[in-house]
Amino acid sequence: MHAEWRADADGDAPLAEDVFDDTYREKEGPKPPMQIVWRNVILMSLLHVGAAYGFFVIPSATAMTLAWSLLCFFLSALGVTAGAHRLWSHRSYKASLPLRIFLAIANSMAFQNDIFEWARDHRVHHKYSETDADPHNASRGFFFAHIGWLLVRKHPDVIEKGQKLEFSDLKEDKVVMFQRKYYKPSVLLMCFCMPMMVPWCLWGESLWVGYFVPGLLRYALVLNATWLVNSAAHMWGNRPYDKNINPRENKFVTFSAIGEGFHNYHHTFPYDYATSEFGCKLNLTTCFIDLMCFLGLAKECKTVSREAIVARVQRTGDGSHRSG
Repeated sequence: MHAEWRADADGDAPLAEDVFDDTYREKEGPKPPMQIVWRNVILMSLLHVGAAYGFFVIPSATAMTLAWSLLCFFLSALGVTAGAHRLWSHRSYKASLPLRIFLAIANSMAFQNDIFEWARDHRVHHKYSETDADPHNASRGFFFAHIGWLLVRKHPDVIEKGQKLEFSDLKEDKVVMFQRKYYKPSVLLMCFCMPMMVPWCLWGESLWVGYFVPGLLRYALVLNATWLVNSAAHMWGNRPYDKNINPRENKFVTFSAIGEGFHNYHHTFPYDYATSEFGCKLNLTTCFIDLMCFLGLAKECKTVSREAIVARVQRTGDGSHRSG
């Protein structure tokens, strides 16, 4: 079931949390000093060294373990894209309790902060995109937008603005709050133990291979696929819907992040459950949500009218728009 949102003639989004705040002004004077979080630097370095080693372990893995690794990648990604992003950050569709529980478990497998924190930072990102109040402000460069923002203390404006947005829907969601309360043990189980133990228990794979391939390597790939949405999709690509904002349409990111690379569209129409006007095309997350609707586990998917898209393309697009 799709619920078409009747945006105004210019195609503007109706949700307050999703609308860029053009009244925000960065504070004058010198920027606050950057404070490096060395614990995060060390952990991220160790993770990527382990993931790099995981590439060399791949030839030792069985076909079943490689297939399991791909499945874990897909499940982890869904926990972010269909879960923390489209469901909980943007409320672009409604999910039944079983689906919300599944997405929360998948989100723990992704280990990218709990749902509440992820959604909070993402709403702040949309509200103050490419300013000091944006957690991963792409105007500070590729490295900062990709991973650097996780290695330093947040800019004071990020914290200040994040405290002022509306999060009552997240606080009232028992699944979100349960995952937040038990996040650390859920991550230990879902992100590390289960990917490693299933191959060992079911088809005799070594724990060494299980730890480095479906464990660390898969985890690092999901992280970087998500981070590319913040970095590459804010720098490289065309802007068919709004040439006045940084987010771009980036096919590589669309592929690697299972449908999240239609980023100029998404920042123009953040409430559309498909994050694209092209439905399931290169968009496995949309395919998944559509399947959940078919099974009766999801409903009320918000979409944008064709008239609103055309009006916005004509008004603010860069002239690169194609209908399919």
